[in-house]
This record gives sequence, structure tokens and C-alpha cells, in this order.
Amino acid sequence: MMLQYILRRLLAAIPVLFGILLVTFALARLIPGDPCRAMLGEKATQATCDRFIREKGLDKPIPEQFAIYMQDIARGDFGNSMRFNQPVTRLLIERLPTTVELSFSALLVSMVVGIPLGILSAIRHNSWVDVVTMVWANTGVSMPVFWLGLMLAYVFSLLLRDTVLWLPPSGRVSAGMDTTAFYIAWKLTLPETGILRGIAEFIGRLNILNALLTTNWDLLRDSIRHLILPALALGTIPMALIARMTRSAMLEVLGQDYIRTARAKGVRYNKVILKHAFRNALLPISTVLGLSLGTLLGGAVLTETIFGLSGVGRILYEAITARDYAIVQGFTVVIAVFFVVLNLIVDIAYTYIDPRIRLN
Repeated sequence: MMLQYILRRLLAAIPVLFGILLVTFALARLIPGDPCRAMLGEKATQATCDRFIREKGLDKPIPEQFAIYMQDIARGDFGNSMRFNQPVTRLLIERLPTTVELSFSALLVSMVVGIPLGILSAIRHNSWVDVVTMVWANTGVSMPVFWLGLMLAYVFSLLLRDTVLWLPPSGRVSAGMDTTAFYIAWKLTLPETGILRGIAEFIGRLNILNALLTTNWDLLRDSIRHLILPALALGTIPMALIARMTRSAMLEVLGQDYIRTARAKGVRYNKVILKHAFRNALLPISTVLGLSLGTLLGGAVLTETIFGLSGVGRILYEAITARDYAIVQGFTVVIAVFFVVLNLIVDIAYTYIDPRIRLN
């Protein structure tokens, strides 16, 4: 039953991914400007631009370009970047781990703070706790990420620089830190190219996971310290949304008859809240968590810029300004695949939270 449910969801994701590929391909070519002059400068001659267009295959009809692109994607080839003169796959392996690590850290901060505050606000409905929490949530949603990031860096990196609360204002690790990848530390023999090599390099660039695999506790502590400020800045908006959704879902559940029955039977209050109420409020909360992670993956450009992180956001912005179609398409498709996978995970989680969905 569960396998059939997962297969149905996977099949439903195929037209979604195809639509994303088509729309991304079309929108990339609708970006105003000339790719030749964006790459070679405004003084590039017409002959130079004609040669550039032919070399990059941009002189072919759009449908033919899309067909070639689909064939390359089927082979796992995202093409070569015109700006960096490197395969897009290599750039993904280098840049995506930073964004993934930052996004998961921001989501963890959002969950750890937002869910308890939402529960507390619901059980203290209309009290000063509820009012303060909702005012904070509305403020968090309205607060610009770039401003918050600068303020956090100013306070914790400048004002508190001589205290134990000092935190690094930029970068992923301190200079000179040993970041040896796990497959090198374990002396694994890997092929020079291929999927296995790419996966190993990708994992090796996730500093926290790599530190755990290599038991490099200095790298673990240093990586976490560098992630605190950007994770707080990036996680503020989803933190507020999660708190508001948790409060709303809990208020709806707390008014149900079975909650009053459990209270009347003398079940401990904490058990009523956590086992009965919170579990039945998890459906909308899990939806928000999945969508928040996808949004964080695609919207970290400002945070990465402020804190000097070389992730997807910065290179995607540079690629758009340079009309680098290969990077725009490749990175957008990968982020879209993340969205689809996250939605699939959320759908599967639904079946465990509420078995009635699986039966339907």
C-alpha cells in the first residue's frame, strides 16, 4: 500500500519536473539583454558575437535548443558555464553544499524556536504571552533579511567582540582550519569522475556532516559558530510563520471534543498537549516546514552575500546578470527537484501522521 502511494507520487512529479524544465528554459531566454555582450563586454564586435553565438549553440531554433538540453539533462549533463568556463555540475558540487547546510540550519533554528512558541501561544490564548508571541511573529515576518543580518553581525561581531558571545561575521570556517574530506581521511579509492565521485565530494563539502564523519571536533565547533548568525538571519521569517501556523493549528485542535474528553478523564495536561493535540496539529505544520525549507534553498542570496558565503544564491545572481543560461537553468532545476522531493517527503509524512490518508 505504501509503495503504491509513493509510486503514484513519483509518477505525478514527472510532468511537474518537465514543466519546470520547459518554463525555466523559456524564461532564461526571455531575460533582456545580449548574452554575448553581457559576457564579452559592450565593445565586442558583431563578428565576435556571431562566432560566440554559434559556439554556444544559441543560433539554433529554440525548440531544437530545448531538445538538445533535454538530451543532455537525461545524461546528467547540465552544460558548461559561459561565465566561469566550467561544467555546471562542478559548480553545483562546489556551491550547493553551502546553501544546503545554511538552509537546514535555518530551518532547525526556526523549528526549535517557532514550534514551542506557537504551542505556548495557543495554550495561553489571549494572554500577554499570546500577544507578545504574535507581535514578535508579525515583526519577524516583516523584518528584511539584509537588515537583520547586518544588525546581527554588528552586535555579535563588533559590539561583543571581546566577550564569549562573539561570533564570526563571515565565511564558513576560520582560516587554517583542517577541512580534509572524509573520503581522503578514510583513504577511500574513488574514480576520478562520475556520480560516486560527485556524491563523495558533495558530502565532503558539507562541513558539519564531514566533521562528524571524520570526528574533527574542532571543525564541527568552528562550522557551527560560523553558521549561527546567517542561520538566525535566514530563519527569522520561517520561524515566525511556523509559530503562527503552530498556534493556529493548536487552537483548532484544542477546541475538539476528544481533547475535552481526555481532560475530563484526568489525563495529564502535558500528555494531552503533546500526544493528543500537537500530534493532530502536525499536518499543517509539516506542510509549512517542507515549503519553508524549499523557500530557504531558493532564497538565500541576500544572506549569503551579507555573510560572505559562496553558495547557490550568489552565483545564480551573477549568472542572471551575465545571461549565463546554463547556470540559471541548471541551478533552478536542481532547486526545483529539491522542492519536488521535499513535497514527496511531506506527503509520505502525512501517511504516518494520519493513517487515514494512506487508506484513502
